[in-house]
Amino acid sequence: MPKPPSKRKKAISAAKSDSKAPVNSVNEDISQQVDPASATITVSAVEVPELTEEEQSDRLHLERKVERAFFEAGKALAELRDRRLYRSTHSTFEEYCLDRFGYNRSRSYQLVDAAIVVDNLQKCPQIVDILPTAEGQVRPMTKLEPQEQQEVWLTAVELAGGKVPTGRIVKDVVQKIMERTKVPNTYQIGEVCQILAKDNPELRGKGGCWAIVSAVNEFSCTVRIWDGEYTIGLKHLKSYNYLPAECQQMQVICDRITRVYSDLLEETVKSLLQLLGKLNRPYLTELEEKLLSLLESEVKV
Repeated sequence: MPKPPSKRKKAISAAKSDSKAPVNSVNEDISQQVDPASATITVSAVEVPELTEEEQSDRLHLERKVERAFFEAGKALAELRDRRLYRSTHSTFEEYCLDRFGYNRSRSYQLVDAAIVVDNLQKCPQIVDILPTAEGQVRPMTKLEPQEQQEVWLTAVELAGGKVPTGRIVKDVVQKIMERTKVPNTYQIGEVCQILAKDNPELRGKGGCWAIVSAVNEFSCTVRIWDGEYTIGLKHLKSYNYLPAECQQMQVICDRITRVYSDLLEETVKSLLQLLGKLNRPYLTELEEKLLSLLESEVKV
């Protein structure tokens, strides 16, 4: 007898219909109950406690440390240099800074010079509360005299509305002072001059040295001394007024010392050459000539 397939199909169909019904019912309920446009989100308020007096003090202390980071770095570098604390691993301060901190010579001395300027600004009672917070704000002032640095900073703070001025504001004030103190450059190439340090940090150890002018600029001269070439402002130079023949003799002495001098030499030898670089006469004595000749013969140039 044949089976009745029609009844089985109806049963299966009915089962399928029953199994889908609850799902559709749930979807219909959700679509009716949840409307994203009108949904309300409840956010619990979190109370942020005020800083205690101790926390406020800590915050101010840490902010000052961040602001003075360049100053502390410059002070530390100056001490490392002056005490030659790099000598056990490096022959020169420049090599040490590049190897240890990744600072080239220019960057190292920018930080050192900036620290010197900030030290000077702190001596002015009107500047105690508003000090530089970045090396770039100080850099334009490093060429000025201490009193001029204080004058520039006070003016720049005033222009900034009583706040810490930008480097651009400081540079503009410095430029006005430079124009105000402009003097003609009357030096000539080959002229022998004395270097006047006048608290200029870049001329540390060079005060009293004689130098030979190798280039005449608008506000400065490029000069040669016993350990290299430097660009120096006019107010840091004083002519010896030597005769042309005496200037030529000094050029010969400068060339001889330069060929011998090196940071790798013993300290006593370097000191001797440095003393020859501070002579206030256009010639060497007989003994000085013998000593220099001996060094020329002993040192491998």
